Amino acid sequence: MGEIEEEAAPANADESSPLLSDPNSPHRIRSVRTKVPEVEVHLYKLGKGPIDVFKSSLSGWDQDQLEVRDILDKYGFKSVYAFTPGSGRGAPIRFNPRNGRSLLSYKDGSVVYLDGQPKDSLVKPVTKIVSGVAFITALIVFAIKEAPPDWASKLNLSGGRIPPWILACVVIVFTRMRKRTRDFLEKRGR
Repeated sequence: MGEIEEEAAPANADESSPLLSDPNSPHRIRSVRTKVPEVEVHLYKLGKGPIDVFKSSLSGWDQDQLEVRDILDKYGFKSVYAFTPGSGRGAPIRFNPRNGRSLLSYKDGSVVYLDGQPKDSLVKPVTKIVSGVAFITALIVFAIKEAPPDWASKLNLSGGRIPPWILACVVIVFTRMRKRTRDFLEKRGR
């Protein structure tokens, strides 16, 4: 990646000398180059791939931590795991939520195999809800096809007929709210 350069001042320089050196000056400028530590990352998605092989610079105080949050954001993963191509997925790679760096340290020049778990799509739950509404609507339509039963006539609160899709939505919303309330109460220990 990048290198850090440091210039050493000549031995006979004092504070009154100019900061920029004269190109015709007989003084030699010494420079020190420091290599930024890097690891090679082989990235898999659900055990298939590798989808990408790249070098990632290590960061942190000791420059031995991997930038996990950057990898998650770039590839759309919700989590990454240690991975061995022969045997599969291992332990999850934990990271600090504040700075996004791994809690484990890595050596410069190592090869790291990671397996990513993609983020959940919103299409799946929306599809389930829409198909549920359609199924319950079809059941209500078939149940009240000819003449509505007595219990259906009693549901007629507005003086008009309630469309079946509204009844289906009410059933689904009621069921989901009841489940969330039960989960909430179980988490609180009641």
